[in-house]
Amino acid sequence: MSVAFTELKAVAIVNTLRSCQLFTGLPSADLENIAAITVVKALDKDAYLFHEGDAAQGFYIVQRGAVNVHRVSAAGKEQIIHVFRTGDSFAEVALASDKGYPADARALESSQVLLVQKTGILALLRRQPELALRMLGSMSSHLRVLVGQLEDLTLRDVETRLANWLIKRCHKPDGDRPVQIELTMTKRVLAAELGTVSETFSRTLAKFREQKLLMVKGKTVTVVSPVRLSALLRRNLGE
Repeated sequence: MSVAFTELKAVAIVNTLRSCQLFTGLPSADLENIAAITVVKALDKDAYLFHEGDAAQGFYIVQRGAVNVHRVSAAGKEQIIHVFRTGDSFAEVALASDKGYPADARALESSQVLLVQKTGILALLRRQPELALRMLGSMSSHLRVLVGQLEDLTLRDVETRLANWLIKRCHKPDGDRPVQIELTMTKRVLAAELGTVSETFSRTLAKFREQKLLMVKGKTVTVVSPVRLSALLRRNLGE
């Protein structure tokens, strides 16, 4: 492997770390130290990164693609915790526990992730306690976002969850002017994020189109009337 390629790879890792909320505001020197203990892992679509109970090697950051973190119930049903995409970090609990990973992680599409190795990052945090404090602040913000997303998944059905997801992306939910939303992920990934499968997601989209609530063209979803979609959401929530 040439020196130039190695340096290019290191720069790519640092850039991914810099884009991750967990490392927001860290100086370049700290990012380079973290990059030095980071391993790149490529995943084919549907390949597992880890299973619940596996010994924790560290935590991960998505460099490209999408990773579905989920648990499997006693009845064998997959319960999605969250879909992590480019720049997202996950499995940070590995730093504070020796019990192994608390869930499964599977690539929803061809993906590449960074593994920030547990032994290396813990040694770095011991040497630089101020780095731990910076990361702790970022993790608390990250946790608030995840809690909000988990609350969304408790909504009763896919129709309600999709309406809620769309309304959150409308600047004026009570407005009557069309709003265009550009999907930054595949419909399969969005379906997984909403806790459903592609077929159910497609049927729900079709239902909204029939009701003249949405128009879909490629990766552009147009909410025809945010106020009407908001009214449907409130009815479904019993408000």
